[in-house]
Amino acid sequence: MAARSRAHNAPSPGEGEGGEADTWQGAESGEDGLLLAALLDGMDAALCAFDAEGVVTHWNREAEHILGWTRQEAVGRKGLAGWAVRAADAPEVEQRLLAAMGTPGRQVHEYALLRKDGGRVLVRIQSCGVCGEDGTPTGVYCAFSEVHTQIDLERALALSEALLEEAPWGVVLVDADLRPTALNARAVADFGLASPASLLGRPLGDVLEQGVEELEGALRLVLAEGPPPAPGEIRVTLRDPRDARQREQNEPLRSRQRCWQSGFLLLSSPLAEEPSPLGAAWFFRDVTEEKQQAQENARFRFREKQTHRAARVAAECVDPMEAATTHLEFALAGFADHAVLDLLAPGSPLLHHPEDEPSPALLRAVLTPPLPAGEGAHAAAGAEGGLPVGYGNAHPALQALRRTGAVRASLPGPEPRADWAAERRWPEGTMHGLCVVLRAGGRSLGVASFLRGAGRTPFDRADAEYAEDVAFRVASAVASGRSAG
Repeated sequence: MAARSRAHNAPSPGEGEGGEADTWQGAESGEDGLLLAALLDGMDAALCAFDAEGVVTHWNREAEHILGWTRQEAVGRKGLAGWAVRAADAPEVEQRLLAAMGTPGRQVHEYALLRKDGGRVLVRIQSCGVCGEDGTPTGVYCAFSEVHTQIDLERALALSEALLEEAPWGVVLVDADLRPTALNARAVADFGLASPASLLGRPLGDVLEQGVEELEGALRLVLAEGPPPAPGEIRVTLRDPRDARQREQNEPLRSRQRCWQSGFLLLSSPLAEEPSPLGAAWFFRDVTEEKQQAQENARFRFREKQTHRAARVAAECVDPMEAATTHLEFALAGFADHAVLDLLAPGSPLLHHPEDEPSPALLRAVLTPPLPAGEGAHAAAGAEGGLPVGYGNAHPALQALRRTGAVRASLPGPEPRADWAAERRWPEGTMHGLCVVLRAGGRSLGVASFLRGAGRTPFDRADAEYAEDVAFRVASAVASGRSAG
């Protein structure tokens, strides 16, 4: 009780002479004392200090904020018993705190302290001894904060680490100059990099060939106005990481065009009084395969619908060739620019012969949509008695007849060539062709060719399967007309 009475009656800084408060005030006298007081009051963590006898010598504003005791009320008290710690807990708490003077390094403990209003608060305290110039222990300082605040900080740090290491999304942090400052493992893999250091401090254009303008525009918008309300899709093309010599020797890589679902966050400093952007966080997920699968499903459903509609319309056609043309015209929607139907003249021999032998005569029966008059003799079309097309032996249509299967052909190079299409007797501007053989009754009846111009992709395997299905229906119509004739 004597110690407690003394603590309560201890003079505040500036009162009396020779007391602990005078010692503390003397330590802070002059410019050094003012600087020390400013530093202590500006700290984010609560701080108190004890001398070798356990008397409180320092107490900053954050400690006052957490416990409610002012500096004038705290400094000069001996120990924490009865005011900052329950009397029953005080001996153990004070013993652990003062033990830091004889223990190297920092000691971390959690204690329940008392507020001035009588409430209790759980704090985490880091204590460390203070020694004089001769190495003699002279006291101990303690920095503490509420446990839930510390846990929130640790949780935020753990979340940041998890995002940069284990998140299934790619994460890229960029500074105000849009230069990457951190990447997680997923982003490194999606960019095709060897390590995160490969991109740090470099522009995003070093790894993105297309789409970088859209991405950097989104990042600038985030830094200026904040993040968008919802993620969006950004289509990019990755640069080929191989050098020129490797590109010449190896096969080309698979398509490096990717679709990334992207979200953005603005990173602001929690320590600044006014919002101060540190940069932006870019989260992205590769949805290329999902998009492709969705497109495949939509394409399949559309083609099934077109096939069904064509069958209903063709069933009402009296002329078998009109029915065959109907199937071709319905197939063109979203599939090709032109369809060509070349038929073998009745009685022509089977086509299982070498390529160097003379080719059989194919007669142009249908070209849809028709070309304007005078655009080329190869465009002429009529019934089964149409003009011979004069294909060379290497023509894809004749290859399809010989193989009894689909043959794809594409113009080498990105620009259309009139001579390439003219050599194959196809409409001008054609860049991609798909030829499928017409089979009915165990015989080849002709070839259906589907043609695409500039701005469209080459035919793929799924296109060939669809064309073969259309060719089966066209062949059935042609065979029906011949048997009726």
